[in-house]
Amino acid sequence: QVQLVESGGGLVQPGGSLKLSCAASGILFRVYAMDWYRQVPGQTREWVAGISSGGTTNYDNSMKGRFTISRDNAKNTVYLQMNSLKPEDTAVYYCKTNYGGVAYWGQGTQVTVFS
Repeated sequence: QVQLVESGGGLVQPGGSLKLSCAASGILFRVYAMDWYRQVPGQTREWVAGISSGGTTNYDNSMKGRFTISRDNAKNTVYLQMNSLKPEDTAVYYCKTNYGGVAYWGQGTQVTVFS
């Protein structure tokens, strides 16, 4: 059974940083690409960043330079380091992988950036 569990969200002031984690189980983690998405209530879920099994990273242009995605295959975990956070980064952040043609999502972790 594939399971993704996010953690690390919280409250932070503008300009602050947070590091999100997503622990995966039930898959051979090292061979699968992983992605981070985010969603604001009432809006569509948007892609944030992705990392291939080989470690190649890609980012949405609005997050490039502020967010860093990484993975630790020994820990079956993907991370999202978020710096210079802005109020508009407030959202629920989800990790996702595709396994056997099926998309699996975590339960999400709330990030709130407030003054």
